[in-house]
Amino acid sequence: MEAENGASGRYTWMTALMCVCLVASNLFEIKIFNAGALTLTGGFLIFPVSYIINDCLSELYGYRKARFAILLAFASNAFVVLSAQIVKVLPPAPFWDGQDHFAYVFDVNLRIAAASMLAFLCGSLLNSAVMVKMKKLQGGRGFGWRAVLSSLAGESADSLIFFPIAFFGVPLRNLVVMMLTQIVLKTLYEIIILPVTSAFVRRAGKSNQ
Repeated sequence: MEAENGASGRYTWMTALMCVCLVASNLFEIKIFNAGALTLTGGFLIFPVSYIINDCLSELYGYRKARFAILLAFASNAFVVLSAQIVKVLPPAPFWDGQDHFAYVFDVNLRIAAASMLAFLCGSLLNSAVMVKMKKLQGGRGFGWRAVLSSLAGESADSLIFFPIAFFGVPLRNLVVMMLTQIVLKTLYEIIILPVTSAFVRRAGKSNQ
């Protein structure tokens, strides 16, 4: 019973963290910064964490529960985006001078928002499906390989959906460069953090037994 309660609590906060990461990454997208020769958005620091959590959920609880977490994160993000648009158009109080700043932060291009949400949904579901399928084929061994390869598949699907829709009209060569850059960087992110992810999965898996 104690193990079940621990697993349930862990699943709950991991799901909540995935929702927070998705919402935060979209809010942080307006921040653009330089990292050496690369130009990245603030969302890059947070969004890959949702895939890492996805890997952990899929590994520990299976596809069905991972899918629920993904759908909840998707719904949470959609709620924030839609409610922000409603709040944005409310008439500001005469003494409040923050309307322009608020509108700037929460201004949403509907095409980009739709591309982002669709890409997350498809990429995350594919990530989870590949993770679970590889676990069965590997007999539960080789977590590191399936974590990286499933994220590579999910991030590839994410980029292949997002960039052509969000940046429709941009030359194909530029699109390909942007997509490959995002896929490579996010996969490297996964590889760098893999020791922490693996340690967490091992510890959580033992406590679930």
